[in-house]
Amino acid sequence: MLYGLCAVAGLITMVVIAEVVYQVVSGASPAISRFGLGFLWHSTWKPNFFVFGAGEMLFATLVTSLMALALATPIGVSIGLFLSMLAPRGIRGVVGPLIEMLAAIPSVILGLWGVIVLAPFVQQHVEPWLHGVLGFIPIFGVAQTTGLSVFTAGLVLTIMVVPIVASLSRDLFLSVPRELQDGAAALGATRWEVIRGVVLPSTSSGVIAAALLGLGRALGEAVAVAAVIGGGSALHASLFQPGTTLAARLIDEITSLDNKLHLAALFYLAVILLVIGVLTNLIAQAIASRLGNQTMLAR
Repeated sequence: MLYGLCAVAGLITMVVIAEVVYQVVSGASPAISRFGLGFLWHSTWKPNFFVFGAGEMLFATLVTSLMALALATPIGVSIGLFLSMLAPRGIRGVVGPLIEMLAAIPSVILGLWGVIVLAPFVQQHVEPWLHGVLGFIPIFGVAQTTGLSVFTAGLVLTIMVVPIVASLSRDLFLSVPRELQDGAAALGATRWEVIRGVVLPSTSSGVIAAALLGLGRALGEAVAVAAVIGGGSALHASLFQPGTTLAARLIDEITSLDNKLHLAALFYLAVILLVIGVLTNLIAQAIASRLGNQTMLAR
């Protein structure tokens, strides 16, 4: 009975996924036929002239997501180490649930907070300081007047990714056998040497998978990013310029279509997001499997 229920649940899941993929690809077929793969790097988006390209949106999606990954991974792993290895039990019991609650905040709330609080703070303090210190690097250009930029969107995504990486990393670190840690300590290793030589190598595959899971969340986020990225429509080297991502463009224009080709182009953006999401998961599984096998061989 239980086997049958599990089989039915799995079958329903596969059917739903297949239906979603079919509908998205079917809706995008007119745009795919007309623009082909050139849609990926052409950056012109003019619905009134039947001209569409995802280059600028794809670029901004990758930049904001990789920025979030680069910032959230060390922060999340550090939080996970603190909660699992260093924090007293009382602090662990308070901070841990707070980190998990951060992941439960609706993205629309984070977007609203980003517009009202984060963007003005970034515009007044963070962007001018970064430009003054690192302005010789093109990505840290002149600060804008609104604070709504690719940089602010990356910070919002970082806040959304940190709880995922922190929670999964904490659980991974707690799963390391106590005997391994005690054995290293008995040989004279300090706590940091135990963490560096035993805990992190034993959980490296899981940590990478957790980071890529957070990357998947960042790639598909729409509401919060649309609120703080500024809605620009051109490629810029500077992070402080406005932009738009694939998901943000979808949510901005799905209710204001100009023509049928416009709808097909939006479906094409959804196809790109689907492909990126699937590739991210496959890469995460491959890395986790490979590093996991290497760890087992090393032991």
